[in-house]
Amino acid sequence: MSNIHMAMDAMEMERIVKKMARDIIIAHRRMDHLALIGIYTRGVFLANRIKNQINQQNGVLLPVGSVDINLYRDDWTRVGAHPVVRKSDISFNIDEMQIILIDDVLFTGRTVRAAMDALMDFGRPARIELAVFIDRGHRELPIHADYIGQTITTRSNEAVNVLLTETDGEDRVDILPEK
Repeated sequence: MSNIHMAMDAMEMERIVKKMARDIIIAHRRMDHLALIGIYTRGVFLANRIKNQINQQNGVLLPVGSVDINLYRDDWTRVGAHPVVRKSDISFNIDEMQIILIDDVLFTGRTVRAAMDALMDFGRPARIELAVFIDRGHRELPIHADYIGQTITTRSNEAVNVLLTETDGEDRVDILPEK
């Protein structure tokens, strides 16, 4: 455990969520066809935090949904014989909506690709944008984020863990050493 490096504390994380909300507000002057969809697990909690910040800063309450990507992964047979599949929850029509997918860490781009595939089962959005809390590089697919909380340079064999109070009991970002 001593080789774990804390890259960000709770106060810095709160500041970044506020910045991401502000960036979305600036980019979307009109928000009447905008919705946030978090990618399970931590992207769902971040989507709700960003929604709350947008509401505080701009007085707009955006619809928020969640999407599970496990059956859309290109490696789901390698992950395990019985992947944990959660219920995607998008209780609004996404046709012609501007959707912002939200995830905690952008690494290879494969999770985002799977999330876009899953999203298409719910309809045809006018536009899909991506917001990530941490961009750590090392893409395998041509995916980029429209909104980035922070870029952290890592080696490809390191791991970045975003811990959130809602699921982990505290807010913190850790970089785990090489495997």
